[in-house]
Amino acid sequence: MHTQNPVFIPGPTNIPERLRRAVDYPTIDHRSAVFGQMLKPAREGVKRILKTEKGEVLLFPATGTGAWEAAVTNTLSPGDKVLAACHGMFSRRWIDLCRGHKLNVEVIDRPWGEGAPADAFEKVLSADTGHKIKAVLVTHNETATGVRSDVRAVRHALDAAGHPALLLVDGVSSIASMDFRMDEWGVDIAVTGSQKGFMLPPGLAILGLSPKALAAVDKAECARAYFDFRAMLKASDAGGFPYTPPVGLIRGLTEAVEMLEEEGLEKVFARHRRLAEGVRRAAAAWELPLCAADPSLYSDTVTTIRVPEGFDGTEVVTLAADKYHTAFGVGLGDVAGKVFRIGHLGAMTDVMALAGIATAEMAMADLGIPVRLGAGVAAAQDYYRNSAVPHGADHPVWKAA
Repeated sequence: MHTQNPVFIPGPTNIPERLRRAVDYPTIDHRSAVFGQMLKPAREGVKRILKTEKGEVLLFPATGTGAWEAAVTNTLSPGDKVLAACHGMFSRRWIDLCRGHKLNVEVIDRPWGEGAPADAFEKVLSADTGHKIKAVLVTHNETATGVRSDVRAVRHALDAAGHPALLLVDGVSSIASMDFRMDEWGVDIAVTGSQKGFMLPPGLAILGLSPKALAAVDKAECARAYFDFRAMLKASDAGGFPYTPPVGLIRGLTEAVEMLEEEGLEKVFARHRRLAEGVRRAAAAWELPLCAADPSLYSDTVTTIRVPEGFDGTEVVTLAADKYHTAFGVGLGDVAGKVFRIGHLGAMTDVMALAGIATAEMAMADLGIPVRLGAGVAAAQDYYRNSAVPHGADHPVWKAA
């Protein structure tokens, strides 16, 4: 039997029918004016989502990891020093990527479940009177642990230290789902992908670039060809691409921005907060702690739930997939087997979230984890019922195009 159960992984996310139709597009000549008419509104729309008026937006055929690599290789040189915190799988991967490009990474280790330590960053930056550190890397939303870091606080740390380093931010699982303010927070490069908050299939690496980041491009000496900002910026400004573009995804990106703006960005963020809080209340009813060390760190796009000692979180995910045909996220890296993850971002509603909570509850009960059937669902229902957005203009409706 073929099922169409929603996925509850933190990306790729569920694709609304309207966006499935938008990316289903016949072949065109990508060197024609028709493509330029698609590319321009897509780039301009992303600028609005990032809340930047000063920056540029570039799109590459890749995923978020490709965006990371593009950010690093276009602004830094082998031997350059960068500062990063390691507090989860994705912050660790960015560090590994930098080392692969022969960058000198100063790492501040933090327990998985904590966020980027702005205070520790400030101490290191203040001591760097020679300004050898060229960039600070921040994972805004650590998808492995369900932790949101305070990007604004890191910008304040840079400013307090009077340090000129670039601020590079991984917003792969936050942008278009949680508040992100590129200009206000002084972000120099913001990276994300098409398959998370933009609700599209994987395949687009999306970058927002400040004037300061663009000024660093000609001085950077890391090797790059496919991800060269100069070639992409020149071609994009002329309405083209330096190579074959993913036409359907770019067309879909414009439609995704329209959907987000029809709902209203602040309402999008509020919807994600509500969805996340319902899941968190379910976890509390199960008496299962979250991986995030403090409520101030809670992510609104993914909740990472610890399973009791003696149980394996991966088995929860496996059983849910095999028996109930529903996908959750496994634990990664240092928390593998200790947790499972419920993604609640993108095209998600209260009703969909309740289905995921109920399924996770059944899977845990099947494995003998001491949860009471109905407890988590009831807690989430109570919250959603009493915080519901009235149906009408403010209610998200993902209708077909």
